[in-house]
Amino acid sequence: MESLYAITTGVLTACGLYLTLRGRTFPVVVGLTLLSYAVNLFLFSMGGLTTDGAAILDGPGTYADPLPQALVLTAIVIGFAMTAFVVILAMRARSEAGNDHVDGRKREDGEGRA
Repeated sequence: MESLYAITTGVLTACGLYLTLRGRTFPVVVGLTLLSYAVNLFLFSMGGLTTDGAAILDGPGTYADPLPQALVLTAIVIGFAMTAFVVILAMRARSEAGNDHVDGRKREDGEGRA
């Protein structure tokens, strides 16, 4: 289970970094979203993967740590707000620059790479 969790986090991080380094605004936004998902999985895994753990400690035994869950919930809310802000910022930049390249300029060799 832990290896699948680690592989999933690594794949999300790699895909997020690849898309963030693209030259268009939409892949950058999707890449940042994937990176935030990877960070959320990483934060959640730092609490330890506990199965059949009680949410409230009522005696001796294993219990689920509520701190990583609270951190991930907060990160999801902040990530959603930042994604909405970046999408609006990208739409504004496209309307002013006339294209959706990150640097605001078209490539010299034609339309550029997608």
